[in-house]
Amino acid sequence: MTRADAVSRFGTLAAGVAVFLGFAVASEHFLTVANQLTILRQVSFLLILSLGFTFALIAAELDLSFANVASLAGVVTGGLVHFGHSSGLAIAAGLTVALAFGIVNGLLVTRLKIPSLIATLATAAVARGLAFMATDGVSWVGRWDPSFVWLGRGKVLGVPVLVVWSALLAFGAWFAISQTRFGVWLTATGEADEAARLAGIPIRRMKVWGLTLSGLFAGIGAVLLTASLSSAGPTSAGDFLMSGIAAVLLGMTMFTPGKPNMPGTLLGTLLIGVLANGLVLVGAPYYAQDIALGIIILGSVAISASTLTKAAFGL
Repeated sequence: MTRADAVSRFGTLAAGVAVFLGFAVASEHFLTVANQLTILRQVSFLLILSLGFTFALIAAELDLSFANVASLAGVVTGGLVHFGHSSGLAIAAGLTVALAFGIVNGLLVTRLKIPSLIATLATAAVARGLAFMATDGVSWVGRWDPSFVWLGRGKVLGVPVLVVWSALLAFGAWFAISQTRFGVWLTATGEADEAARLAGIPIRRMKVWGLTLSGLFAGIGAVLLTASLSSAGPTSAGDFLMSGIAAVLLGMTMFTPGKPNMPGTLLGTLLIGVLANGLVLVGAPYYAQDIALGIIILGSVAISASTLTKAAFGL
């Protein structure tokens, strides 16, 4: 491996380590076990949503609906729990709604030939409207079933259960992409769809799978977010859209530059979490994180422009 290859593959990771060490020096509270667990817990939702977005992007499709779909799935889940239905029914309903939106996104792209940028913006608007219609614009809050709340607030051997869920999902996503035929087919579909079609890979089905998994992960994130907050509102996951995209784009600057990959998404998410936490500890103004996210997106897009263009418009 040449020096240039090493820099392109691991330069962002090295910069992340430097940022981590910088905050460790700047704040005496940064390296405490409690703070590190706080960072991991805070990025759990972001990681889960970003993993789903990565599945879609690996298939060369862009899902801009995942945050609004997560909000709607949270409203469905939280509403059923709030009005006394069983936790199992609530979770199943929330996941079903998110999964349905993912499938619809896939069919709009593959059957109606609508570019994923347009299709998912449209379904995002539909999801947002349905969430506001169901709640009249207010959040449902209450003392909910402790077994449901544990899903977002519990601990396993002292570790927040959210960290456990996100770690399991991250491992599962990595395994599916790197160790299975499904992952090989999804990657081939995204990188060279015509060559994949000629090789016998069902590219339309794989694109539907990529967008469906994005919806499913949005639903899982929604269930855990709702359990953690013990509330559900029509915009509860809205803030995750830009940070989720930033995490995936940042991950595309690592390991396989210009290509979406699960390890990159994981480290990109962690870097954003470290950045957000560190900026708070050193007393940076509240808007500093938004500025940093914007810079991350601009820098990442410069490396990944061709992949994003293909995902957004099928070019």
